Amino acid sequence: MDEASAVTSETLSHQAAAACPNCSAATAGNYCQQCGQATHLHVPSAREFLHEFIAHYVALEGKLWKSLGKLIFKPGFLSREYIEGRRVRYLEPLRLYLTFSIIFFALVKLSGVQVVDFGEPHAQPATSAIVAIGQGKPQAADELSRSEQKAVAWAASINPILGQKVARFVALPRPAQKDAITRAFFGYSPYAIFALMPVFAFYLKGLYLGSGRRYGEHFLFALHTNAFAFLMLSVMILLPAGWDFVRLVLILWLVFYLPAAMRRVYGGSRLTTGARWLVLMLLHLVSLVLALLIATAQALMG
Repeated sequence: MDEASAVTSETLSHQAAAACPNCSAATAGNYCQQCGQATHLHVPSAREFLHEFIAHYVALEGKLWKSLGKLIFKPGFLSREYIEGRRVRYLEPLRLYLTFSIIFFALVKLSGVQVVDFGEPHAQPATSAIVAIGQGKPQAADELSRSEQKAVAWAASINPILGQKVARFVALPRPAQKDAITRAFFGYSPYAIFALMPVFAFYLKGLYLGSGRRYGEHFLFALHTNAFAFLMLSVMILLPAGWDFVRLVLILWLVFYLPAAMRRVYGGSRLTTGARWLVLMLLHLVSLVLALLIATAQALMG
């Protein structure tokens, strides 16, 4: 260690810096008033490092369980707490949403749920349906061929290259089509659903127009309620077969959770809240289907 390094280490170990080493602001206390960094600095020992890590982990774990309990059993409570300024004791809304959305999509993928049902796999490509009809095969093959031809023609009318990509896709055997759609779904759907959070908040803004609520409050509410939805869906995936009653209870709680949260955060009568909830669910369902279709199609055609 050279002399300059030794002096710096000695200085950091025994006295507070007059200027913050991080942002260079003048300091007068244990923490910088600008960036919050401690003014008494030293290279931590292994024992101090371990103590800091454990303390941070326990604090985070405490926040997690407290946030989880409120999220599940008190609809809208976390949103109210955050809006009213009580935030440090709970996990951030975005972290909650990302955590449970990632868990949900991972469980869906690992559980082997079938994203698209093609029926019985065919040994021949879908575009050979015309040949099958010529050989006297069932009319269903003819209908399938016509729908695929229309899809190719429609795509080609938009863009010739897009038409070629659609044609290549429909020419794949059924198992290959299923595998491509499944990979596209799991690759792009999480991003598409997350992109809907601002749209969900926009719907709330319109439904509660004139309430004085800022758009950020609606976005916060969207993160909390959708985090809960992902959590409940994940639990339902993990439930063993035969637990139909528990699954039914979770579904009912999932249905009634959102209007209960809306009343806690926004107020209003049960009747008006129910009407707003129905409109919100209809708009969100349409947006969700469109987003998933566009994301999957974009992945397939990319």
